[in-house]
Amino acid sequence: MSEFTLVPAPAVVTPGEGAFSLAGSAVCGPWAALLSSEFQTVTGLSIPVADDARIVLSIDGEGAAESYRLSVTPHGVRVTAADGAGLRYAVFTLTQLAQRVDGAWVLPAVEIEDAPRFRYRGFMLDTARHFFDVATVKKLIDRAARLKLNVLHLHLSDDQGWRIEIASRPELTVKASAGAAFGAPGGFYTKADYAEIVAYAADNAMVVVPEIDLPGHTHAVGVAYPDLVEDPVLLDSVKDVIERFGGGVPVRGEHYNGIAVGHSSLRVDHEPTYAFLADVLAELAEMTPGRWLHVGGDECLSMDGDDFAAFVSRVTGMVDALGKTPVLWHEAGAAPGLAAGTVGQFWGLRRGDDAVAAKARAFPRGGGALILSPADAIYLDMKYDADTERGLAWAGHVGVEQSYDWEPAELIDGVGEPDVLGVEAPVWTETLTTLEELDQMLFPRIASAAEIAWSPARGAHPWRTWESFASRLGGLAPLWEAQGVGFSRRPEIAWAH
Repeated sequence: MSEFTLVPAPAVVTPGEGAFSLAGSAVCGPWAALLSSEFQTVTGLSIPVADDARIVLSIDGEGAAESYRLSVTPHGVRVTAADGAGLRYAVFTLTQLAQRVDGAWVLPAVEIEDAPRFRYRGFMLDTARHFFDVATVKKLIDRAARLKLNVLHLHLSDDQGWRIEIASRPELTVKASAGAAFGAPGGFYTKADYAEIVAYAADNAMVVVPEIDLPGHTHAVGVAYPDLVEDPVLLDSVKDVIERFGGGVPVRGEHYNGIAVGHSSLRVDHEPTYAFLADVLAELAEMTPGRWLHVGGDECLSMDGDDFAAFVSRVTGMVDALGKTPVLWHEAGAAPGLAAGTVGQFWGLRRGDDAVAAKARAFPRGGGALILSPADAIYLDMKYDADTERGLAWAGHVGVEQSYDWEPAELIDGVGEPDVLGVEAPVWTETLTTLEELDQMLFPRIASAAEIAWSPARGAHPWRTWESFASRLGGLAPLWEAQGVGFSRRPEIAWAH
């Protein structure tokens, strides 16, 4: 099976005899134009859309959501899928199958049956530390969708800047959007921009999960509305980061250009704070067709524990009342009274401590579930090694093998597969400012997250080993080059030419 460079690994792959020649072929059915475009990008061949095609795509409504069945013989290609999303994923599988043999482009004969392991397969883009325009976000959606990821988590607010237009609270974008880490230009998404991103994501079978980080990470809120935030608290950890990275000392009401965390907090005993949140969350919910709304809850280092618990309980109730499912980082699991069904996002280490595990376990026990984002595996802003130019290393160095070396059902004691909603690979952007820099940090490690989220469990599939993954990943180099992905050629991978 070494001839197949498929990532993520399909559920069932049965090799056949011979190959189908792409020269002179045509394609028909839903997503035919997409497949034609993908083939042309990779092979240079112009494959028309025509009714009498030998590559036939169809939706039959059978099987699990997002599933597909694919058959390649020397005589033709037949693809059937349960839905439109499944058919799109089949298109990307066919694109990965294309290979050049004796100067001709072919698809090797094969039968594939495929369906996702988890329904939530995401990546997160932090737009608060550095802002990225709509065009960049769309290119990241393209790249992620080709790996069968189906969620874009947009981190829209933090200490450095506010990134989403809220009509009822115009000062947020008038005053609080201009900041960014280390004095870089700020920016924000208008309602039209956000709608464009949501629509583009939907066209790629992807849902957008917006995040307004609360009640910490809120210094930028205070630039617009100083009365809603506490004075910054300069903990020793904050002073240490300022000393190491610069950026200045945070001052309430002024832009903060540093990257220290834990110094900011909303005034949670102040009723105007909740009137503000009611406006923001209602508009964000109205703009967002997806079911999830992320409200942060992490690194509230300067806040009393009881105040934190009361706040997140109240805010999850507000989100629930808007018809959305609240999502919070795992720290909030310690709070009693979260809205039923609240989802937690675990960002601890692969072998974390008992206290962190207890907080994470609280979400499924409260009727919700967990999104898994272990920082020392799939936080994609972590440096690969000591020589990596960009990124941070507070969770350690994360090479490609380490990004693949974990299993969702075994990550947290007491959390089994039924408790896991899915997997998400975040990229924080304290040190990342361009698409090229994002590409270098995301690729190839985002492929690890994609396979862990989509493919069968480790030990349940012959391809779900590091050796197989590394071989298949290396084979994607020509494809990624053709698609314009500026991936990092990490030395632990034997990259194809």
